[in-house]
Amino acid sequence: MHAIRLHAFGPAENLRYETLPDPTPGPGQVRITVAASGVHLIDTALRKGLPGPYPVPELPTVPGREVAGTIDAVGADVDSDWVGKQVVAHLGMAPGGYAELAVTEVARLHEIPANLEPAEAVAMIGTGRTTMGILQFTELGPDSVAIVTAAAGGIGTLLVQFAKNAGATVIGLAGGPAKVALVQRNGADLAVDYLLPDWPDQVREFLGDRAATVLFDSVGGETARATLDLLGKGAQHLVFGASGQSPKDAAALTFSAEELADRGITSEFVLGPPMLQRAGGDIRVLESRSLAEAAAGRLRPAVQRFPLAEAATAHRALETRATIGKVVLIPE
Repeated sequence: MHAIRLHAFGPAENLRYETLPDPTPGPGQVRITVAASGVHLIDTALRKGLPGPYPVPELPTVPGREVAGTIDAVGADVDSDWVGKQVVAHLGMAPGGYAELAVTEVARLHEIPANLEPAEAVAMIGTGRTTMGILQFTELGPDSVAIVTAAAGGIGTLLVQFAKNAGATVIGLAGGPAKVALVQRNGADLAVDYLLPDWPDQVREFLGDRAATVLFDSVGGETARATLDLLGKGAQHLVFGASGQSPKDAAALTFSAEELADRGITSEFVLGPPMLQRAGGDIRVLESRSLAEAAAGRLRPAVQRFPLAEAATAHRALETRATIGKVVLIPE
């Protein structure tokens, strides 16, 4: 099979397109002929040798933890009826997704809903489950006014759609005209370019005497900081990412304790253990919920596809914010 392999930590150019032996499923495992592999920002950190929610891999390694495709072989103790089924899976702690074939435990599988393409299913198994996890921390309805940073990204796209479906007023922030146009197509009531210096004034004019009730923050830094005067008393600041700093730091550093107290704003980092705890300790709950929302047509991920052989290009684009939606690798 062809796969992307990393022999040394470092820049995106270290991702090599190579020929490797086909993997064999062991007991309780299946092998998937991969139609789409998800690329996550965490992958770029691990490529550099930076630890995070996943340990730094032993080298050489095949990166990637999100795959969709068709089962072509099963290991011992696995029902042969799985063969031929279209499935999607998050591989968990074991990488191996950037490949034409991937092996995983049968317990990790979800059948792909009939109306989803593999690339969309990959987006929902990773980005979608995170979105469902974030949404556990707030209740959206007709009285809600939500600001979504990086609203043209994978998570941002789904947050905009979900909030609109819930009847909320949605303001999406994105960088550049193309991304702003996508946010508008996703149904945001207002889409603004946060690269323009007057974007907060555009939001104030739109809101009038209203104020935002929740800030979905995956950017941090000055963009999130500029929203302070747009948030009403008692608003929520939900942090799940940040540029140039760890997300946990962003929750503490975007607004000072005094500012939060004066305005009654709560600032909370929602990834990892807090998210899993609210899901009852079972991440599959969020995966199933995500796929169900997509199957029902309520959520539709934005996907940007790259050939598997161009994984290095995909990593560079993701790291420089040159992508729209979820980045997916397609074997050819």
